[in-house]
Amino acid sequence: MRMVKRISLFIAVNLLILVTLSITLNILGIRPYLSARGLDYQALMMFCLVWGMGGAFISLGLSRIMAKWMMGVKVIDPRTGEPELARLVQTVHRLAQAANLPKMPEVGYYDSPEVNAFATGPTKSRALVAVSAGLLESLDWEQLEGVLGHEIAHIANGDMVSMTLLQGVINAFVMFLARVISFFIANRGRDENSSVAPSFLLTMLLEIVFSALGMIVVAAFSRRREFRADAGSAGLAGREKMISALEALKQSLPYADLTGKRAVATLKISGKSGGFMSLFATHPPLDERIARLKELR
Repeated sequence: MRMVKRISLFIAVNLLILVTLSITLNILGIRPYLSARGLDYQALMMFCLVWGMGGAFISLGLSRIMAKWMMGVKVIDPRTGEPELARLVQTVHRLAQAANLPKMPEVGYYDSPEVNAFATGPTKSRALVAVSAGLLESLDWEQLEGVLGHEIAHIANGDMVSMTLLQGVINAFVMFLARVISFFIANRGRDENSSVAPSFLLTMLLEIVFSALGMIVVAAFSRRREFRADAGSAGLAGREKMISALEALKQSLPYADLTGKRAVATLKISGKSGGFMSLFATHPPLDERIARLKELR
C-alpha cells in the first residue's frame, strides 16, 4: 500500500510539473525553438530555463509534502503529551529562536531504524525539521541538540533555496547543451538551407552525460553548505555537542541510510570518504567534518 502511495505521488508531481510548465510556456509566448531554418537559440534558452528552473522550484515548493509522504514523517503537535517528543519540539523551537527564524518550523518524526535527520521546505517560514526513530535511540540529548542545530542552520542559511537555484541553472544548461550538440551532430555535412530534427535518443544520452557532470558540481556545493551548517550548529548548540554528535554518528554509519531513496539523498547525514563516487557525495566524510569543527575558534 505504501509503495502504491509513493508511485501515485511520483506520477502526480510529475503531471503537475508537466501541466504547470506547459501553461507557463504558453503564457510567456515562447515559440518552438526548432524550425525549418534551424535552431532559435533565444527560444531554446527560454524553453530550457522554464523547464529547468520551473521543475526545480515546483519540487521545492512541494518538498515538505513529499518528505511527509515519502518518508512517512508525522508532524508533532507542540502540545503533545509524550515527554520525549515534546522535548524534541521545544529544542527545535529554542534553536530556531536563537537563529532568528521568522517562524517556528514544523517538527516531525518518522518510524525508521535509519539514523538520520533532515530539514526541508521552500522558505525559512515554511520549513520542516524531521528526525528518525533510529536517531532518537542512538544519540543522547546533547548530541541530538548538535544535530538539530545543524538542521536549523541549514534553514537559517537558506540552503534549500540555494541548492534549488543551482540545480535549476544546471538543469537548464544540461537541456540547452544537449539539444544544441544533438542538432549539430544530426545536421553535420548538410547545407545551411536544410536541417533535420536532432535525434531524441542522442539528446537523452547527452542529457544523461551532462546531468552526471552537473551532479558533481551540485554535490561539491552541497558539501560546502554542510561545513557551513556544522559551523552554524557550533554557534547555536555548542561546538562540543556537534563534535560529539558526529562522533556518535560514525558508529551508526551502517544505519545512516536504509531507505535507498535517490530523491532524498541530499537529506542524509553520511558522506563517502574516498574514491570516484565521493565526487557525487552530498555530505563530506564525518572525519573531515569533525576535523573542521575542531579547528574552529
